[in-house]
Amino acid sequence: MDASPSYLDPENLSTREQFRRYGKRSVSPYRDGSPSSRLLYDAQNNIHSPTNTALLLEDIKHEAETTPAKTRRRPSFDVTEVEDGVEAGRSSLKLEEDALADDGDTTFALFASLLDSALQGFMPFSDLILRLEKSCRDVSESIMYGSNIRHRVVEDRLMRQKAQLLLDEAASWSLLWYLFGKGTEEIPKELILIPSTSHLEACQFVVDNLTAQLCLRIVQWLEGLTSKALDLERKVRGSHVGACLPSSGIWFHTQRYLKKRTSSANTVQHLDFDAPTREHAHLLPDDKKHDESLLEDVWTLLRAGRLEEACNLCRSKGQAWRAATLCIYGGSDLSPSIEALVRNGKNRTLQAIELESRIGHQWYLWKWASYCASEKIAEQDTGKYEAAVYAAQCSNLRRMLPICTDWESACWAIAKSWLDFQVDYELTHLQPERMDQIKSIADTIDGSPAHGDGAVQTSSGSGSWPVQVSNQQPRQLSDLIQKLHSGELVHENVTRGCKEPQRQIEMILMVGDIPRLLDLIWSWIAPSEDENIFRPHGDPQMIRFGAHLVLVLRYLLDDEFKDTFREKIMNVGDLIVHMYAMFLFSNQHEELVGIYASQLARHRCIDLFVHMMELRLDSSVHVKYNIFLSAIEYLQFSPLDNSKGSFEEIVERVLSRSREIKVSQYDKLSGVAEQHRLHSLQKAMVIQWLCFTPPSTIKNIDDVSRKLLIRALVHSNILFREFSLVSMWRVPAVPIGAHSVLSFLAEPLKQLSESSNTLEAVSQNLIEFHDWNEYYSCDAKYRNWLKIKLENAEVTPMDLSMDEKQRAVSAAKETLNSSLSLLLRKDNPWLASGEDNVYGSVEPIFLELHATAMLCLPSGECLLPDATVCTTLMSALYTSVSEEDVLNRQLMINVSISSKDNCCVEVVLRCLAVPGDGLGPQEHNDGGILGTVMAAGFKGELLRFQPGVTMDISRLDAWYSSKDGSLEIPATYIVQGLCRRCCLPEVILRCMQVSLSLIELGNAPASHDQLIELVACREAGFLHLFSHQQLQEFLLFEREYSISQMEVQEEFSS
Repeated sequence: MDASPSYLDPENLSTREQFRRYGKRSVSPYRDGSPSSRLLYDAQNNIHSPTNTALLLEDIKHEAETTPAKTRRRPSFDVTEVEDGVEAGRSSLKLEEDALADDGDTTFALFASLLDSALQGFMPFSDLILRLEKSCRDVSESIMYGSNIRHRVVEDRLMRQKAQLLLDEAASWSLLWYLFGKGTEEIPKELILIPSTSHLEACQFVVDNLTAQLCLRIVQWLEGLTSKALDLERKVRGSHVGACLPSSGIWFHTQRYLKKRTSSANTVQHLDFDAPTREHAHLLPDDKKHDESLLEDVWTLLRAGRLEEACNLCRSKGQAWRAATLCIYGGSDLSPSIEALVRNGKNRTLQAIELESRIGHQWYLWKWASYCASEKIAEQDTGKYEAAVYAAQCSNLRRMLPICTDWESACWAIAKSWLDFQVDYELTHLQPERMDQIKSIADTIDGSPAHGDGAVQTSSGSGSWPVQVSNQQPRQLSDLIQKLHSGELVHENVTRGCKEPQRQIEMILMVGDIPRLLDLIWSWIAPSEDENIFRPHGDPQMIRFGAHLVLVLRYLLDDEFKDTFREKIMNVGDLIVHMYAMFLFSNQHEELVGIYASQLARHRCIDLFVHMMELRLDSSVHVKYNIFLSAIEYLQFSPLDNSKGSFEEIVERVLSRSREIKVSQYDKLSGVAEQHRLHSLQKAMVIQWLCFTPPSTIKNIDDVSRKLLIRALVHSNILFREFSLVSMWRVPAVPIGAHSVLSFLAEPLKQLSESSNTLEAVSQNLIEFHDWNEYYSCDAKYRNWLKIKLENAEVTPMDLSMDEKQRAVSAAKETLNSSLSLLLRKDNPWLASGEDNVYGSVEPIFLELHATAMLCLPSGECLLPDATVCTTLMSALYTSVSEEDVLNRQLMINVSISSKDNCCVEVVLRCLAVPGDGLGPQEHNDGGILGTVMAAGFKGELLRFQPGVTMDISRLDAWYSSKDGSLEIPATYIVQGLCRRCCLPEVILRCMQVSLSLIELGNAPASHDQLIELVACREAGFLHLFSHQQLQEFLLFEREYSISQMEVQEEFSS
């Protein structure tokens, strides 16, 4: 299987930009709603600086690492200067390539900012569409014209291609606005005339007829695209349509030819505008060329919907007669739109004309004359643009399509022709004398093919139009699309353009087939089915467009319209949005993911953030803080809405999965202790997600901070218990997992101490946290002493300096003092549960303990379990308690090989709860019968099992359970008591080891006798925590201590 490209691999961070997160960004003018503003501003619009100490320290470290050292001036030539220059050149080339590759970053951040503003209600979604269109155009213009740097040919071609793709996307956003974002307007009452006019009737028909309304919006959309293209050309190049030669339209060459009194049968003899048609002659080639150039500009202006500008162009070129032929009724805009009606106002002139000549009569004559002109000009081959200009006024589609060499112009020609024909057909109903023509047109429509291009007999009779153009028109919108794909007169470029992605999207939008559109986009961006890694084969810009299109449609469309494809827009739409969120994450845009993840279904949102948090667990603090902000700002904190994901659910999933065994995380046969130590760091890192300071912009920040701290303390205590049971090896290496947890919680607890609010819910968990803090402090001091002792052991006693000896003595005394401080606590014994275990149930209550552990040989290697080992271990665990206890407590033990890792075993213990063990206050705080069973396994003192084999815990949980075996609530006291059984005897044995070391150095500890009395005292409750082997080791240490003490006394007396 091919490797995933680095720019699409979520685990590859090699392409992360330096300083990108602190660079200048394009943000929404709606500052409060943009992702950037949420990071930088608080509720009072004050600049907000992250309060996390880890973030500030990382900033300082990053600045120190990236600050270039000051170079000294070299007095003479140095070869390294040349090398530095070469490297600088390479760096500049690399930066240039990176800039080309990262042009899309601005688009991603800008679109996210705009979408966030709309989601927060700062702008309606109809306005969002226009802002997205403008953003695409601005970025495209910036790519094409914003830089004066000269690029290589290939780079320049790629930049132009990318700019064109953005323009195509802008066109799709514009169409979406015209189809779904632009509201439907009614004719203003103040513009209604009685009797009515043909223009009023045409506008009213378009308002009432959905097909005509759709055609009008398509025409307006395409005219808007052309108009914006003309504006951009004028802005960039300074030229504009109509900037042709000054003599265009004046027929200067023909005039000079006639003045010479030269005659020719093929050349006109007069200069009036009817001369070419009347005399069946032509202008001179130069004048004809200039006329064709002028009419090409007029055609372009008509395509842009700029009729008035086209007329002014004709007048400025000396062809006022042509302007009169383009504009009926004195130049009024008679397009059947409310906008044109408002611009014209109350058209009393039109009303007066139609009162005199009947409504629509002048309209009909003008259309008929335009048709005759287009046909006549085409027959004489006078000019294709001139024929097309007049054909556009009368729906003569076959005279327009030959000059439409791109998709937009062809679509405009067909849509405008169809719209005008529908309006003309409607107006014929207002003229009773044309009823026969209406019937003829209807028969033609019924009998003609739906997508024919209308190769009909040409006639210039007054009664023949519009029959000639009727069968050129589509019958429905699908016919319009079919004409673009395979029309007889359609240019090959148009057919080719139909295959472009954005053109396909636009044609489907016209039809309104949203489900088909979603399926099409997903087919373009979906990852390959034979790959298990994230590797889409779609263009990143298409992924971005698809995600925003889905979200806009969800919020923009009416519920009644969405009901027909609700399942599709939710399911397939979620796949598209999820794909884009994954793309942002894989390209190090973690801060943008939350905006899109908040719109996903609950399970997809949770899975996405869990995936992100697990992959970025070892990343820098800033990366993780961005993910934290992305989740806590855009998601609900608690699961109030079951259809949406919540921060609490995400964190719970991450915390739970962090304690699971990862496949192949262990070296199968060696280094169990060290591997547990390293794995504990991975388990500890997840706590950091709960220790970040929430931004002040979120709601209920005090409540959120309190819940985060409580959850952090609860999970920290769970980890502390597990870490303590695997960190009793007497080696110098510290348990890095536990100390990492302590460092993560240092700042939140400091903020808690500085806060005036008392958090009662934190108290019990905080007490246990402080207990563990004290324990691991003692543990660290012991390991520090052990490290010094081992270092000194490498040197002969005679070679040890006094400083080295004194250093060992100081470390030993410090260890003894801290350990005795922990052991001598009377009012609040270490890890002693002070709460009664009350569980409200009338049925018998059971206790369960679930453990996942590795079997470790005395050599430190792993013992691979099999069925025989599991059976033997289960039997040995039963023998750790009496048969009477097994029967009375209904003790059940099950040992099996872990389904997730065959190097581990899963142990399940279950027994009946009784007063003093599960019910009411605890008698000994030793974990009860389940703690007794498991402690024998952890200490490696199981009878009838391999001697010295210990159970190194990976996961440990205790629960109250019902009679049917369903787990209810945690039974924390069992694990706490188990930790007391294992940890406190080890602390005492370590103190004995340290005391022995001190007496050997001639420094008798003053607390030794106190330690012996503490163990021997029944009231202290330590003696029953020792196993037989631990007591033997304790007595052995005491024996050696006594011998050493006597030797010291003898030396002193002698």
